Amino acid sequence: MVNNSTIVDILLDKSINQPHHTAYTFLADGETESGSCTYQELDLQARAIAVQLLTKVQPGDRALLVYPYTAGLEFIASFLGCLYAGVIAVTDYPRQHIKSLSQYQDRIADCQAAIALTTQEFAARVTGQLVANPGMALKLKALPWIESDRVNLNLAEQWQPPKINQDTLAFLQYTSGSTGQPKGVMITHGNVLHNSEVIYRSFGHHDQTKILMWLPMFHDMGLIGGVMQPLYTGLPAILMSPIALAQKPFLWLQALSKYQITTSGGPNFAYDLLCQKITDEQRASLDLSHWSVAFTGAEPVRAETLEKFAELYKPCGFKKEAFYPCYGMAEATLFITGINTADYPTITYLDKQALTEDQVVTVAPDHPNSKAAVSCGHTWLGDEIIIVDPETKVQCQSDRVGEIWAAGVGIGKGYYQKVEQTEATFQASLANNPNKTYLRTGDLGFIKDGELYITGRIKDMMILWGRNHYPQHIEETVASCHPALRPNHGAAFSVEVNGEEQLVIAHEINRTDLRQLNAEEVIGAIRLAVGEQNMANVFAVALLKTGSIPKTSSGKIQRRACQSMFLDGSLNTVAQWQQLEITQTDITDLAGQFFSD
Repeated sequence: MVNNSTIVDILLDKSINQPHHTAYTFLADGETESGSCTYQELDLQARAIAVQLLTKVQPGDRALLVYPYTAGLEFIASFLGCLYAGVIAVTDYPRQHIKSLSQYQDRIADCQAAIALTTQEFAARVTGQLVANPGMALKLKALPWIESDRVNLNLAEQWQPPKINQDTLAFLQYTSGSTGQPKGVMITHGNVLHNSEVIYRSFGHHDQTKILMWLPMFHDMGLIGGVMQPLYTGLPAILMSPIALAQKPFLWLQALSKYQITTSGGPNFAYDLLCQKITDEQRASLDLSHWSVAFTGAEPVRAETLEKFAELYKPCGFKKEAFYPCYGMAEATLFITGINTADYPTITYLDKQALTEDQVVTVAPDHPNSKAAVSCGHTWLGDEIIIVDPETKVQCQSDRVGEIWAAGVGIGKGYYQKVEQTEATFQASLANNPNKTYLRTGDLGFIKDGELYITGRIKDMMILWGRNHYPQHIEETVASCHPALRPNHGAAFSVEVNGEEQLVIAHEINRTDLRQLNAEEVIGAIRLAVGEQNMANVFAVALLKTGSIPKTSSGKIQRRACQSMFLDGSLNTVAQWQQLEITQTDITDLAGQFFSD
């Protein structure tokens, strides 16, 4: 669609050809328009910030961007200002408390940041915390800060175009940390433009498209989908703070209705939230008939959620064909696969028991062992995915689950300053074809009829009594087995006991159920459900206080952190049970269940 070779070229083109078109409108509280900017205004701000940056750092240096959720427009101007200066932007989320400020030091050290940008208000807050606690965050205090909302716009006149091209690093996109320490993925201008074109084509965007995004801009989905896609296409975007959604989910739907939005979405949990928290009276006020691309990604897409949401919001004009499951990750800029927009997502029913042996066996929906799997579509514009045995590095047959490997122009250049991890993840090759390299996603799945299905992650896979178990399958079982358990706020993981993997469940309790909690009943329900539906023995259960389960900055449950906290006793539990010993009878009973077929 666009022939420009860098993100800077894109904004310069828009500032000349669409100078007075509104680029972004921001709803800081989720309702009220707190600000907007045209392409001309955005170009002016980016130029001024770039000039200010280059008084303190050099092109190629890293700049840490830390902006409160309510400062969306300021973040965008600073991000683009970094690119206008040839400086590599490093996004991070706004930590509020003194205990978490020290985590900035890890990010600063990892990316070797030379400067940081934020707002005047947030800088004052951080400075106040450091003054009150002089012994901590030495790197943070030593780092020069620019308050981007105070930069003199007259500096823009001094701006000179940077010496950059499509292969120049634009920013470091840090991974979520759901399966390990966050790592900075090196994303080039070319990566972003290719991924933006893929999203444009796959989503079927056109001149009448209107985009709404509430996901945080330091997150790959929020940055590429909510900031870069509107800029690349010249389409208007409404942006919201994720805090507004968390506090009042109805605001997302209200904005969709008010602005007649055509493209918006989020992870599966967001749709679950809208099924649980919206009243009949609120739904009656909505018009969702314009919503044609309701994308869902970043975590497993559940068929039950799609069906429930579509039925609940059908009276509001929502069309089930609008659902758009997609698959991607920070290492691939964002987007890897997606369905055709004209189709309702394909749902394939699999034999759960066969899945434990990495076999793909389709069954009828009413089969006692059926598990619904939602297609995440196919690649676009010449990109490629294959399914590979992670041990032998041989491509799998179509009836086998394996690791998803990806190749294409959108794949990042590796992890910043991590040569060994870059080689292992970004430069994998098949045993019989060492000349072509792929990105190892770490995700498990299979391809059926040309479409990708996700089944889990390699690092999360558990082997319990000789069988593979996907934690998300067990988590789904647990979440629905007792009404006191908070939906989408549980983790299943394993610990080693006497040389064997044993299953542990950690799950939050609904706030309204904490006072009169019958812990014995809930724990019993969990053990029974997991035994019957997943054929697994539960070794321990930790019932957690509401809001205490560890998550990434983008809302994913951190199973590894849960495991570590369980082992060191730091989970915020309201009740805990653990099997005192595993008897031979337990083993015999389980073996009989597992191998009776």
